[in-house]
Amino acid sequence: MTISEQPATLRERKKLRTRQALIDTAVTLFGERGFDSTPLDALLEQVEVSRRTFFRNFRSKEDVALTAVKQLWDVYLDVFDGIEKSGPLADVFLSAMLTTLERMDEGWYRRFPLTLRLIADSPALDGHTLRHCAEVQAEIARQLDEQNRLELRLLIEFFVAAWRCALDEWLPDCTPGELPAILRRVCSTMNSALSLEA
Repeated sequence: MTISEQPATLRERKKLRTRQALIDTAVTLFGERGFDSTPLDALLEQVEVSRRTFFRNFRSKEDVALTAVKQLWDVYLDVFDGIEKSGPLADVFLSAMLTTLERMDEGWYRRFPLTLRLIADSPALDGHTLRHCAEVQAEIARQLDEQNRLELRLLIEFFVAAWRCALDEWLPDCTPGELPAILRRVCSTMNSALSLEA
């Protein structure tokens, strides 16, 4: 299932529209005013929803701001769970992310760079992102049934570091079609990076 698929019933579609309005408005509003300095009530006022409606959709202000990040890793974990795991694990990690990026829609590619900039400007969001990333890494290890193996933990860390380096190169222009190629290039340099000498 891709993130662009629509639910069947009118009630579900209405709920999805409200959720999407909260997501889109949050990224724009927080980007304009700053995440830390924008109260939740300002978002609710713009979307014209109650606190009750908001908390039926999201756990917190941080949760709505990080939707694009969480969507990415939710899809990644789903892809990784179903992918054939043979050959070098680094290649499996990369293949799963490339498939994940193919499943992201245009709206996600618009929101994701804005979300990354919000994270860079907010210590609170940065902290939430780091915690979420740790949870994702633990789930990857769990799917491989090797939570305590040092080599696996290091490899997962290396892949996440490669992903972050790819995002750093992608962020200035944020052309959707370029991110997979940048990620491939960054991952291909991992071995040579590990053999660098002082």
